Amino acid sequence: MPLYIGVMSGTSLDGLDVALIEQEARTRLLASHYTPMPAELRQVLLALCSPGFDEVARAAIAEQRWVELAAEAIEVLLRQAGKSASDIRAIGSHGQTIRHEPWRGFTLQIGNPALLAELTGITVVGDFRRRDVAAGGQGAPLVPAFHEALLGKRDKACAVLNIGGFANLSLIACERDTGGFDTGPGNVLMDAWIRHSRQLDYDADGRWAASGVVNGALLEALLEDPFFATRGPKSTGRETFNLQWLLAHLGRYPALPAQDVQATLLELTARSISIALQRSQPDTEQLWVCGGGAHNGRLMQRLQALLPGCRVESTQAIGISPDWIEAMAFAWLAHCCLEGIPANRAAVTGARGPRILGAIYPA
Repeated sequence: MPLYIGVMSGTSLDGLDVALIEQEARTRLLASHYTPMPAELRQVLLALCSPGFDEVARAAIAEQRWVELAAEAIEVLLRQAGKSASDIRAIGSHGQTIRHEPWRGFTLQIGNPALLAELTGITVVGDFRRRDVAAGGQGAPLVPAFHEALLGKRDKACAVLNIGGFANLSLIACERDTGGFDTGPGNVLMDAWIRHSRQLDYDADGRWAASGVVNGALLEALLEDPFFATRGPKSTGRETFNLQWLLAHLGRYPALPAQDVQATLLELTARSISIALQRSQPDTEQLWVCGGGAHNGRLMQRLQALLPGCRVESTQAIGISPDWIEAMAFAWLAHCCLEGIPANRAAVTGARGPRILGAIYPA
């Protein structure tokens, strides 16, 4: 039974998720491990998301440290699972996105798969997004195909919502092509604001947001960003939504209490998701949520309130931990690459057609 490891490091920059799967007709999670991102490395990676001095060298050095961290996490995972490198067919490594600008024809994830293969002694499949971009696509989101494989087609329309730094939807219904797109900010603005205001990494369970009051004028101003008006295929990142973008809007509201800003940012995430889902698949009866946002109780409450005709639940309700689905997805993408299976969905990314994703770095 083929075993694969998936390594995912998302836009939240909080750490690396590593998942071990068994891949046959179905995907089964065997083990998982989380490694926090060292604060210094996080700051370097965050700075690389914007133009800066000597950024090529800084990116190359940060990439080496990221790979070392990934190799250490994989070693821990293998030890905990009682497996050796020889038991693993391949690692699917997402790498760390530092720029995502498909409208300019590129997306860039650092992660040096060659070095990861050297350090682990395992074949690595990486660079998943650029082939889709080369074919005219957004290169994101890539997880809808995995969500389709994981859940199968359903008689009733359902959706999977991943809320990491940014949020994306996978739309799954019988007799329809699987759809999906990025909806906009997930946790990225909430995390940035609480770090800016209170020097905390995140708003646990949305409690700080719950202590504030949504400012309707600010919310409407934020929702006027052109991204929200466009339909998929579409994707986004820190190039569009970041602390500077938020601060520019807040210049019109200098006396707004910080907790009210947080409440408004949570509402922005919930509202942009609900509007996108109702517009793209109005008959959705079930929404399963994964990613870090699934643990934000206040956010989950707002999603349910805004989607009264749809049941909103964590993927834990169907026996799949919300924390490991993206890492599992990149393990699955490695499997698809080695088996010659196209793994993008043209309806999702806008590519000219199905493509085999990833580049192979043999052990």
